Amino acid sequence: MPTMDMPGWDRPAKAVLRALVIGVAGFAAILPLAEVTASVPVPAIAPQSGGSGGEPPEVAARVALGPGGRDIRLAGDLTEGVATRVAALLAANPGVERLHLTSDGGLVEEAEAIGALVAERGLATYVPDACASACTLVFVRGRTRYLAAGAHLGFHAPYELGPGGRIEAVDPGAERAAYLAAGLTPDFVARTMTVAPEDIWIPEPKLLREAGVVTEMVGSDRFPDSTLDADPSPQAARAEVLRNIPILSAADPAAVDEAAAWYRAGYLAGRTEAEAITGLQQRASAELRRQFRAAGDATVRALGRVVLTNINAADACTAVAQGDLVTLDEVLRRARPGSPGLAPLLVRRSPEHGSAAGVDAKPKRTAWPDHQLVPPVCAGPLAAVRRALARAPHEAALALRSILLSDPPATIASAALP
Repeated sequence: MPTMDMPGWDRPAKAVLRALVIGVAGFAAILPLAEVTASVPVPAIAPQSGGSGGEPPEVAARVALGPGGRDIRLAGDLTEGVATRVAALLAANPGVERLHLTSDGGLVEEAEAIGALVAERGLATYVPDACASACTLVFVRGRTRYLAAGAHLGFHAPYELGPGGRIEAVDPGAERAAYLAAGLTPDFVARTMTVAPEDIWIPEPKLLREAGVVTEMVGSDRFPDSTLDADPSPQAARAEVLRNIPILSAADPAAVDEAAAWYRAGYLAGRTEAEAITGLQQRASAELRRQFRAAGDATVRALGRVVLTNINAADACTAVAQGDLVTLDEVLRRARPGSPGLAPLLVRRSPEHGSAAGVDAKPKRTAWPDHQLVPPVCAGPLAAVRRALARAPHEAALALRSILLSDPPATIASAALP
């Protein structure tokens, strides 16, 4: 039975595809994400039925109706029977207009059957994260084909599993015909068929548009969020929150649970991913401000020193001005790879006793950034924090709480007044 997938891939798909690109490009952090052919070693394995060892067994795609009954979410492997489940949902929900796809691939027959359903109903197809191998046979049947910014499509030739689970190439005629019938350019299809089954080709968005694969690139504010399509459980929502905002791992667990519940409720209600991320950042920043306000004076002064040391970065300055400690944490992590950001300052200690781990309660003589090296927009914030830190310890902490930790956030310009 012809198969098109990438054995051994795991979730989240977007991260996996990016890892493939980095693996082939040789630390491609210095290069733009462009079209790449990534080689993925595929060991010879015996067919499994959920046993242990070798590659993980396939997990049948989760197929579910989206909020409001306007879309269907398909996330996972295209195993036998997935097309039947999609057909049943379509039959019961005539208002469906769009199919969200997040899949590493699977059985060609299942992909072709789902693609036929998409074409028959005139559905749009949308990839919010990653769609590879056989999944692309479904995607190209969409009346309109949307690809989210930052998402990826992966292509390679079909194959069969021979004796001992070895990958064997097969005649790609049927797949070639399907791509051409969907309107893809012959040159693009020809290149797709030359990609070895154990490799994956990830074309850049510009080429996907030119070849007729994608009709429109969309932002995360266009459609309902699909980040929990594979698993909408509370545990998965919590993991997604911490993946997006890692500083929350150092926060009060109850606050993380509350944020995860809000995030999951929004997903189930049809909130867009852009709205979800913005809301999470606002909630997380408010929680971080609350925890720092409750911390001891030494911790607050340490926060002030961190801000003053890093405020020469324009994005750090903006974050401070808006009371956005989440963005400030991200800036610190980016500026110093491997840095824990603000997490060490969140070690809980009583406000009346001691300081956070690693925080010196005594003021240190520090070489603050020179005004000449600081963007003009940051001059006011820098002066405000510097003036606060020059005060006696308790008065310094009081001033910094007003400047950095007011809720709702004060504009740092007003906090900088004498």
